Amino acid sequence: MSDTPETPQGPATTADAAEPESRLSRKAAWLAMGAVTLALALIWIAPGIEHVDEPAATGGASGSPGEPEDAAAVGKPARLDFQLKDMNGVDVKLDSFKGKVILLNFWATWCGPCKAEIPSLVELQEKYADDLVVLGFSVDDPAEKIKPYADEYKVNYPLLVGNGREDVQNAFGPLLGIPVSVIIGRDGVIAKKHTGIATKEQFEREIQALL
Repeated sequence: MSDTPETPQGPATTADAAEPESRLSRKAAWLAMGAVTLALALIWIAPGIEHVDEPAATGGASGSPGEPEDAAAVGKPARLDFQLKDMNGVDVKLDSFKGKVILLNFWATWCGPCKAEIPSLVELQEKYADDLVVLGFSVDDPAEKIKPYADEYKVNYPLLVGNGREDVQNAFGPLLGIPVSVIIGRDGVIAKKHTGIATKEQFEREIQALL
């Protein structure tokens, strides 16, 4: 895969190798988790197969890992004291959106389930423009990789560059895989956390409950 960090050429010290190996291991773990999540999601939404919205699907795809952590996040104040760059280099303060419902979506350009969610997020942002802000947090992509996806999917919400911002990931983590979506109420309190892909209907039901 073109995104995978290349092996350093020539002599390298242990310290030199540690950072690329760490990034490779993290991406490999996310890719593996994403593949499992996508497989579960395809089974879950397959025609003719019944599924139960609650409580089995509360974490996104039915049976998605991370549900205990997702449940533990609910009711806690969200960390909105961060400032990040969007894909155009503009500073974005998370606390500037307080007073609206926030759907913070952790994703990456190499993550299939993440890309599958984007059309639903675009539709929700358009439908609830006065009350909702969707924020796409790309976990490790540089801006130049994010922009083509914004054009392809006609993204109508801010796409934030999260590369190197483990502080934000940790504040809303643990991220056991991506996509992860955190829904924050107008009061700045976390109302829902999804580890794994979620449907537009799930998101919309949870957003409407906060309006």
